[in-house]
Amino acid sequence: MPDPSRPRVRATAGLAAGAGLILALSACSPSSVPAGPAPASSTGSPMPDAHIHGLSVSSQTGQVLLATHDGLFDMTKQPAAKVGATNDLMGFTGGTDHGVLYASGHPGEGSGLPNPLGLIRSTDAGKTWEQLSRQGESDFHALTATKSGIIGFDGTLRTSPDGKTWNTVAVDFVPAALAGSPTGNTVLATTPQGIRRSTDGGQTWSAVNSGPVIQFAAFASPAEAVGVEHDGTVHYSADAGATWTRKGRIKGAVQAVAAVKGDRPSIWAATADGLVVSTDGGVTFVPADAS
Repeated sequence: MPDPSRPRVRATAGLAAGAGLILALSACSPSSVPAGPAPASSTGSPMPDAHIHGLSVSSQTGQVLLATHDGLFDMTKQPAAKVGATNDLMGFTGGTDHGVLYASGHPGEGSGLPNPLGLIRSTDAGKTWEQLSRQGESDFHALTATKSGIIGFDGTLRTSPDGKTWNTVAVDFVPAALAGSPTGNTVLATTPQGIRRSTDGGQTWSAVNSGPVIQFAAFASPAEAVGVEHDGTVHYSADAGATWTRKGRIKGAVQAVAAVKGDRPSIWAATADGLVVSTDGGVTFVPADAS
């Protein structure tokens, strides 16, 4: 990360963490985010857009998808190929079934979709999208899927069993990011005060007092989770985020992470310098095109 136009930025601790999160959230509020796509990066970065909001890696096909202000991109193509219509995908997550994706955000230029998008779903890996619920109401900056449903944050934490009907959950934290496994019910929320953890699909939460203050989290399986601090330090959990072990460090500003199950989980990260991947559980990282 960090990027002042996106909601998932925060420093590691203390007043700086709180200020960074508040500024990022206010900068990405529905009243301040433009409906059209942001211009692509002009810095020579290999990434298709400077503003990256989500990363998905298919365990079945190996397809790497990047959700950005300028839409969805297939990073397994050279050069990266736009997938589907151009929309500002602020929230993005994979679903239970292969090819199922959920997203939220704002419509792109020329789109007939409402602003904000509410919750939209794709069943063909992002080629087409259907409107599920809360169109014109919700811009879910934090979004994840579990075995029991969808959890999203649009200023209020909400859960849904089917993506259409929603319940609100009263919490005393503002999640910068939400992470869950589509085949499990544990959810992790990253906050400036530390990790918050739910084992019932987001209905109740507790603090992980011994855990690191992470900026991003991702699940490789219902039990295996990874977390990344603001400075790129990587942590691994074998018990769904209850306890953590420090691993290696990602160089450059991390903007999104994903994890894939294996003998040791593969950990992917989108940085301003490009995609990197670890195949040794987060100890070392190399450019994705060199792995």
